[in-house]
Amino acid sequence: MQITITKAENLKPKPEDANLGFGSIFTDHMFNMDYNPEKGWHNPRIEPYAAIEMDPATMMLHYAQGVFEGLKAYRTRSGSVQLFRPEKNVKRLNRSCRALCIPEVNETFLLNSLKQLVALEKDWVPSVPETSLYIRPTIIATDPFLGVRASNTYRLFIILSPVGAYYPEGFNPIKIWVTKDYVRAVRGGVGEAKTPGNYAASLRAGDEAHKNGYSQVLWLDGVELKYLEEVGSMNIFFVIDGEIITPSLTGSILPGITRDSVIALAKMWNMKITERKISIDELMGAHETGILNEVFGAGTAAVISPVGEIKYGKKTIIINNGKVGLVANKFYTALTDIQYGRAEDPMGWIVPVT
Repeated sequence: MQITITKAENLKPKPEDANLGFGSIFTDHMFNMDYNPEKGWHNPRIEPYAAIEMDPATMMLHYAQGVFEGLKAYRTRSGSVQLFRPEKNVKRLNRSCRALCIPEVNETFLLNSLKQLVALEKDWVPSVPETSLYIRPTIIATDPFLGVRASNTYRLFIILSPVGAYYPEGFNPIKIWVTKDYVRAVRGGVGEAKTPGNYAASLRAGDEAHKNGYSQVLWLDGVELKYLEEVGSMNIFFVIDGEIITPSLTGSILPGITRDSVIALAKMWNMKITERKISIDELMGAHETGILNEVFGAGTAAVISPVGEIKYGKKTIIINNGKVGLVANKFYTALTDIQYGRAEDPMGWIVPVT
């Protein structure tokens, strides 16, 4: 397939790099592609950013059959633009497609399309340290039909947004809240897919957490309400008595690409790291006995996010005196140095764009 390009006649004013928020500003162009059973995926095009017109009966609006991804483009000190493990995001998008009965996309073609869009919008990639261009590929069901079945038609689009830090705290410890009143996902469902319904399921608990001064919810498993799973926007890691522990992927946890990167770096550095079940009682007990060294999250948006406080029921614990730990700082520095080209890439994770 050949991508057609229609350039915008009127370009938007670009924001100041130092004043970027997250996810509220969008670039001049977007990528679109359509699917139907007769043609398969077809008509790939880069065109001016615009609203998508939908019938009121569009199935995505009623049955949430959709998937998305999130990755970033980074500007290096030399001015070039690069991506971090984008092939993993494309592969995970197809994994989510399988879970939601959405036709898969040719991964090589989609990655090349994404790179072509970013190259066209390279001037939108900010230069201030720790800023980036957020990339959001999305697929939605587009049949105008009221009835529970998989759609026959789909729209794939990619939009871009220059962003600053995901958390207002920046690289400072955040506060998270553990809930037993709500669950987000269970094994056998779509918890491991990146699909809108998973995030809708997190909103009520997240709203309560925010009202009580907490940045995110740390979810327990949906069956026993006992085992720690993930935080709303990232996977979670615990450093207990010098060992790094992260919940194993059981089918209800998103297989994070930053999570995978942390595990790979830890193994390269010969650090003790384990993927296994870990209960909230074990975590609280480790704090009580003084062996809970650190807690941190890992995700595309925040990269590494230290956790300084956890509230569970009526008990609140402070981790590492509310300060950034050595382990979290080590991973944050290593990952961001690779992403921004400040250090060599020993893993072959970087894909250049320009």
